[in-house]
Amino acid sequence: MQAAVYRAQGGPEVVEIAEIDQPVPGLSEIRIKVQAAALNPTDVSAWTGGFFPAPPEGSAYGLGWDVAGVVDAVGPGAPWKPGQPVIALSYGLPLRLHRAQAEYVVVPSHAIAAAPAGIDPVHAATIPLNGLTAAQSVELLGVQAGQTVLVTGAEGAVGGYAVQLAKRRGAVVISNDLSPDGEFATKVAGADVHVPASQPLVEAVREVRPAGVDAVLDTVGLGQTVLGAIADGGTFVTTRPTAVPGSERGIRVRLTQVGPDAAMLTTLSDLAAAADLALRVAETYPLREASKAYARLKEGGLRGRVVLTVE
Repeated sequence: MQAAVYRAQGGPEVVEIAEIDQPVPGLSEIRIKVQAAALNPTDVSAWTGGFFPAPPEGSAYGLGWDVAGVVDAVGPGAPWKPGQPVIALSYGLPLRLHRAQAEYVVVPSHAIAAAPAGIDPVHAATIPLNGLTAAQSVELLGVQAGQTVLVTGAEGAVGGYAVQLAKRRGAVVISNDLSPDGEFATKVAGADVHVPASQPLVEAVREVRPAGVDAVLDTVGLGQTVLGAIADGGTFVTTRPTAVPGSERGIRVRLTQVGPDAAMLTTLSDLAAAADLALRVAETYPLREASKAYARLKEGGLRGRVVLTVE
């Protein structure tokens, strides 16, 4: 089968389409015939050498965390049947050859959910990694109805989902992003107030909430610089391991380490099917143009995901 892989680190040109063995599902595993697989900045970090080691000489690593497709085969004990439309998280650690950006991928049962009804595979493929990261971050925030939460990077993939999920909990949400007007965050995701990145963030938030917000979800790595916006005893959650600040004033500091969660993924799928979770796709490319797709992702300036389609 064909798959997007990289054998060395560098620019988008190191991403190639290779012929590799089709994976075989083991105990409680499912093989999915891939229809769509979204690209992620985490994958860019892999082939650029941002956070991950290069493949050993003579080997290759695969790419892709997000997948939408159809169950193709099941291993012993797997509670799925061939032909069922699904979405899944192809967890990326440890690094390995068989990943989501391929014609077939194998995932464990706890990483899969039914695909959202009425949603095409391209849009469905945008849910798993960013949706789970947002949902697990909101869980760590522990925000309750009536409390105020600040979400940085609120126009991005994780931030956009997080705004929507926090609003579902009844929170008052302040969005922050490079966008001057926060159109998606406010008009679609439902943020109550938008603070553009062009303004001094702590001061702007304190103007809206003089006592400070109850919690901050930092998806862009502001770290220590945003703690001043949090009330004493509040909560700070970051999705960036490199942006974990030291605690002060009794503020709880937590790091989101995303993992597979079938129940949570099912909830996200149901929300998308009910049109209660906005899904955004910027551009699509066929699998054979994976290198081109990554070059476009690395350019930036996108509002929505880049997704590979698989014939």
